[in-house]
Amino acid sequence: MSYTTVPGLATTYLIKTPGSGTATIISGTTATLHATGIVRETGKKFWSTKDPGQEPFTCQYGVGQLIKGWDMGCIGMKVGEVREVLIPAAEGYGSKGFPAW
Repeated sequence: MSYTTVPGLATTYLIKTPGSGTATIISGTTATLHATGIVRETGKKFWSTKDPGQEPFTCQYGVGQLIKGWDMGCIGMKVGEVREVLIPAAEGYGSKGFPAW
């Protein structure tokens, strides 16, 4: 398995479980996804929609509502797909991370 680079970005992704069907996230698509944030250098999870009290989130992809790496790193996903998205700081929360973490 190899990582795919998101066009125009340094963000990469790996499809861990292929999705199915014809429904695909394209720019402007509203979709509901689970996400887990892990610090690459330490392997420590800092947040997950699967944690108690959390829920998957719904938003419009490819239109700048999210951090750039996540916004564009989900383009092309299909229903049921599991994707690992590696987002460098510049396309995420910046070099200092999200203030709450």
